[in-house]
Amino acid sequence: MNRLRVLVSAYACEPGKGSEPGVGWNLARELASHHEVWVLTRANNQHAIEHELARKPVQGLHFVYYDLPRWSRFWKRGSRGVQLYYYLWQLSAIGVLRRLHAELGFDIVHHVTFVKYWAPSAAAFVGAPFVWGPVGGGENTPVRLLGSMSLRSRCDEELRTRARRLGERDPFVRFAAKTASVAFATTPETAYRLKALGVQDVRILPQVALGCDDLTLLGEMGVVERTDGVVERTDIAFLCLGRLLGLKGTHLAIRAFAHANIDGAVLRIVGDGPERARLEKLASGLGLANRVVFRGTLPRAEALIEIKKADVLVHPTFHDSGGWVTLEAMAASKPVICLDSGGPALQVTSSTGIKVAPGDPSQCVTELAQAMQKLAHDANLRHQLGKAGRSRVERLFTWRAKVEQISAAYLDAISACTTIVK
Repeated sequence: MNRLRVLVSAYACEPGKGSEPGVGWNLARELASHHEVWVLTRANNQHAIEHELARKPVQGLHFVYYDLPRWSRFWKRGSRGVQLYYYLWQLSAIGVLRRLHAELGFDIVHHVTFVKYWAPSAAAFVGAPFVWGPVGGGENTPVRLLGSMSLRSRCDEELRTRARRLGERDPFVRFAAKTASVAFATTPETAYRLKALGVQDVRILPQVALGCDDLTLLGEMGVVERTDGVVERTDIAFLCLGRLLGLKGTHLAIRAFAHANIDGAVLRIVGDGPERARLEKLASGLGLANRVVFRGTLPRAEALIEIKKADVLVHPTFHDSGGWVTLEAMAASKPVICLDSGGPALQVTSSTGIKVAPGDPSQCVTELAQAMQKLAHDANLRHQLGKAGRSRVERLFTWRAKVEQISAAYLDAISACTTIVK
């Protein structure tokens, strides 16, 4: 394949990070192994990016830094302030991207971050073939699970739903949908929303992946086999890892752990958030104060150690476009218990973990508990699922595999635009 000239819009882009910044950085870096890539990102990412490139240069990767004027950043506080700033950054970056295209003449322009379908993208206004995503956000909390959440969490869900509906009516978002030659959706739910907005070519592509360094590191953390292939442990350690928000379903994991009543088992909870006090009270009320351990927020290196120490990851999130922790656990050869919903449902299969249908809270708790019991009492099954999970990540969830799919879409986008011009 000939090296294309690609212009990437990546508001969030920072080496050594997960989530949105990790998506921006890793996709840009891997794209440069196939194409000549220019990335427009925020100016506050410059120090980390330039430091990393000085340490490990990437041929074919160029960065352009842009931010709104300093006086206009006073409201960028908290999650809602960030979303407003992001919206304005996208609109004001249109001129920057157009000038770059006029100067360098790109074959493709690609929106990478934020990974959100209901916000506008400056990349849609450049005039070159436009690839959108992967973008997510089309997932919902199952209606029957809303009642299990705190009032605050239910209010957050309602605000998110209203913001998304407003975003779908935004003429700038609709223009992006109309202009996109190819759009990648992180989940089938988001694909449905994109098609409703008018995108003609929508493909499923999760935004999460791991690089070679992460695969090596997590592989070293995997299950250690005995010579007879049997893995033995006297205790069983379950792990929940992520922000303590109502939508993460940690309250269901705690209730299921109590219901499972497994001798010698411990549930470690890594992360912090507005639901922590409620979750600690729940664990105490269920008589689990000594068996449910709240570790708080940890640096990534320590969080990965917690994955190493665990036997099973329990991740019953209600809606999640991605699911980094499920991928990291699978790469570390750990089986995963999750709901059959959103991003984790695309990563986890019956060969790598146990998925529970997102029904009512009582049913979810019962089936999560049954999954915990099954894995707690069958070390060979844990080993088998963990080994298959590692293999699945190596085959399907690397940045290299993801960029190969994206590069194929680039050619399709160029071809589609050429056909329209003719």
